[in-house]
Amino acid sequence: MERKITCLWKEPRAAEAYQTAVSLHGHTLYSQENLCFITDFANKVSLFRWLLSIGERDAMRVHQIRFDFDRGYWTPPLTPSEAYEVEYKQINERLGLRSVVSLTDHDNIRAPLLLRVHKDTADVPISTEWSVPYGGGELHIGLHNLPPGDAESLLATMNAYTDSPNDSVLNQMLAELHARKEVLIVLNHPMWDIVGAGQEIHNQAVRSFMAEHGQYIHAFELGGLRSWEENRAVYDLAEQWNVAVVAGGDRHGCEPSACLNLTNTSSLAEFVGEIRNSKRSHVLFMPQYAKPLWTRMLQVVLDVTRTQPGHPLGTYWDDRTFHPDKSGALRPVSHLWARRPWFVEGVFGLFRLLEREAIRNAIASDTRRREQMRFLIGQEEA
Repeated sequence: MERKITCLWKEPRAAEAYQTAVSLHGHTLYSQENLCFITDFANKVSLFRWLLSIGERDAMRVHQIRFDFDRGYWTPPLTPSEAYEVEYKQINERLGLRSVVSLTDHDNIRAPLLLRVHKDTADVPISTEWSVPYGGGELHIGLHNLPPGDAESLLATMNAYTDSPNDSVLNQMLAELHARKEVLIVLNHPMWDIVGAGQEIHNQAVRSFMAEHGQYIHAFELGGLRSWEENRAVYDLAEQWNVAVVAGGDRHGCEPSACLNLTNTSSLAEFVGEIRNSKRSHVLFMPQYAKPLWTRMLQVVLDVTRTQPGHPLGTYWDDRTFHPDKSGALRPVSHLWARRPWFVEGVFGLFRLLEREAIRNAIASDTRRREQMRFLIGQEEA
């Protein structure tokens, strides 16, 4: 097993010895991202909690709608072609390498299927991020390069498990995917307690999952939107379980992936073989990863809420965000109110104020002084 980690801002010529860069784990407008972060944020910020309580009362009084952030969801801003292009351009123009881009929306394969009808993107791999309820929490598994002829039937079985978890079905599904030598199975952001079950519950779920099904997991993901400390812990965890590590950008906004995989293979199938057979990987962190994580997360919020004329789902953020109506049917939020509430616009106004470069740079500079990068992996230090 050979695992190499490089930061481009420290080693600007790191990619020169390679032919290809592989971008794994990017999202398009076909992903449904839950709204639970709103509750988490409100629990941490008293002002926001107060504003949210006002909104809840108004929603009940005016529309007879109770906030349901578990069922409501938002959608990333990029279409499949835009998501592919942003990754292709970073690899082709920034690094001068051949690009392989694997888009992984949650529990669906619409984006790659749409891209494959165009001759310029006909070889885009069919991939997805599978939501796996397990051990009182939820794990996300990146499945890359599904066989075109069977991808839809495989996805149907996976989604049936998600709706009604059954451990024997899970084991059978993973075994079938593992048996297909061209498929890469990645445990995405394995240290992240996605649903807020509690970190210890989540950690125990990961341990139990790996004990039962670890023979089918080919790699753990070092994430482009996860912290230095968390990625360090994932690196150590991968060593404990003797699995490879790969880069996964987990891109939800318009910024290209903050980490990529360097390889001298010429296709995703060959890259999969390299990971599965040799456990050899080279993860390259791009310069955007060195920016404070909160500023990059804020940029995702700004990308999602930006006005986008011509967007397939609608021009405004509330056309692209969905919530149950009073009958329980999911509808665009824009259909549920006559005008956007002042407190919602006020919060987004504050976020957009932080988009001003001078303000963000001042805060980011202070953040860098207080938070030194402590990402030691092997002989590499970021």
